[in-house]
Amino acid sequence: MPTNRSVFAIAGLMTGATVWGLIWYPFRLLDGMGMNGIAATGMVFAIAFALGCIAYRRALGAIDRRALGPIWINLVWIGLAAGWTNLAYVVAVIHGEVLRVMLLFYLAPLWTVFFARYFLGERLNKVAFGVMALALSGALVMLWRPDLGSPWPKNSAEWVGISAGFAFALTNVLTRRASQAPVELKALAVWSGVIVMCLLWAWFEPPRWQSLAQLPVAGFAWLLLVGVAIFGATIAMQYGLTHTPANRAIVILLFELVVVAITSYYWANESLSLREWIGGAMIVAASAFSGMMEKEHTESA
Repeated sequence: MPTNRSVFAIAGLMTGATVWGLIWYPFRLLDGMGMNGIAATGMVFAIAFALGCIAYRRALGAIDRRALGPIWINLVWIGLAAGWTNLAYVVAVIHGEVLRVMLLFYLAPLWTVFFARYFLGERLNKVAFGVMALALSGALVMLWRPDLGSPWPKNSAEWVGISAGFAFALTNVLTRRASQAPVELKALAVWSGVIVMCLLWAWFEPPRWQSLAQLPVAGFAWLLLVGVAIFGATIAMQYGLTHTPANRAIVILLFELVVVAITSYYWANESLSLREWIGGAMIVAASAFSGMMEKEHTESA
C-alpha cells in the first residue's frame, strides 16, 4: 500500500513533468521578443533563486552546517549537472523540433544505467542490458539519415538535447544519492547551478541582455510566470527524486512526453514521420522498462 510520502513524491514528479512539458512555449515566445535562451533562462532562474532564498530563510538558518560535511560536494555536482540540464533543454527546444528533442532527451535511462551502477552500486542485470539495447536501437531508428546512410542528429539543437538528457540522468542519480541533504539546499543548488551555466555559456553566445529594455509588458509577465513555475516545479521535482528510486522516477517523468506531444502539435504545428514515431516509441519503451531495474535490484538485494 503506498505511503503518503510515496504519493507526494509521485505527485511532485508529475507536477515537474507537466511544467517542463509546457515551458518550452514561453521560452520560444521570449526568444521571438528578442530575448535569447541564455538571457531568458538566467532571468527566470534568478527569479526562482530569489524566491527560494525568501521562502527558505528560516529553514536554511536552522540547518546545522557542520552536520552536512561531505554533502556540500554533492550539492555542487547536483547544481552543475542540473544547471546544464535546464539550460541545454531550453536552448534545444527553442532551436529544434520540440518532440524530437524531448525524445532524444529521454535517452536518459541509457545513461542512468551507468550512473546508477557507479554512484549507487546498482548491478547491471538483464533488464538493464535490455533497456540499453532498446534505447540505443530507438535512437538509431529515429536518427537515421537517408541522405547520409547513417544515424545522426539533424542539427546542433538535437546534440544539445542529447547532452541535456545525459546531464539529467546524472542529476537524477546524484539527487537520489544525496537523499540526506535538505530539499531546500538541493533546490537552491539547482537554481544557482543554472545561473552559473548561463554565465559560462555567455562566453560562447553572448546573451541579449539589452533586449530587456525593449521587452514588452507581456515579456516581463512571462518571465515572472515562468520563474514562479520553475520555483514550484523544482521543489516538487527535488522531493520526488529524493524519495523515488532513480529508474522508477524516469518512468513517471515520461508524462512530460505526453504534454509535449500535444502542445507541440497544436502550438507549433510539429509532427513526426512514421520512422521517427517508431524510434521514439522504442525510446519510451526503454524508459518504461527501466522501472523494472530497481524492482529486480531490490529483490536480489
